[in-house]
Amino acid sequence: MLLIVGTPTILVSRIAGRRHWLYPAALWGARNWLRLSGMKVKVIGRENLDPAQPYVFIANHRSYLDTAALFYHLGRRIGLVAKKELLRVPIMGYAMGYVNIMAIDRSNNERAVQTMKAATDKLRSGTSFAIFAEGTRAGRGELLRFKKGGFYMAMEAGVPIVPIAIKNTDVLMGKGTGEARPGTFEMVILPPVETKGLSTDEDIERLIARVHASIADELGIGKNF
Repeated sequence: MLLIVGTPTILVSRIAGRRHWLYPAALWGARNWLRLSGMKVKVIGRENLDPAQPYVFIANHRSYLDTAALFYHLGRRIGLVAKKELLRVPIMGYAMGYVNIMAIDRSNNERAVQTMKAATDKLRSGTSFAIFAEGTRAGRGELLRFKKGGFYMAMEAGVPIVPIAIKNTDVLMGKGTGEARPGTFEMVILPPVETKGLSTDEDIERLIARVHASIADELGIGKNF
């Protein structure tokens, strides 16, 4: 799909000077990759979202399926903060900048800060962002500690955080496998958590604990924060 659809779409978008043309193609790709993999996605809680409000979506991450689900099934244009290794993926790595996927280099603190500042500026301008706060895929049944970057983004931009619990993707296509088993998984959109009025590191720690606990409760796992 990246080769047959992605390459010509990127070329046409670049020649025409219309980078935004790639976003609908990316949505089409996400939807059809899930379908061709035999996946059905049950979305719960979309009514919790205000269509006019930008958010930082914080989700757990156990599978490659999670990214496509967030990208397509949130029903709004979003950006993503992803690890820099994705830049090495042929075609997709080049196209990431066309669809507001910003690669963060956690091995270089200065570059990581610059990336998060750029994402925060886009957030202030009205672009919602989705972030896998664990920083990597967790193993089956796990929820790892959350990194702070996405929470500082939300606080500095003054936008709510929406916790998202993604269930069963670790069974259908978990860490360590490139093969998908057809089935159904759930994406549960939990009520937004306000960040206005927060300003200190202690505020961030409490915010992280609250969001982590809400996702853990929805996943039905014990606290390991």
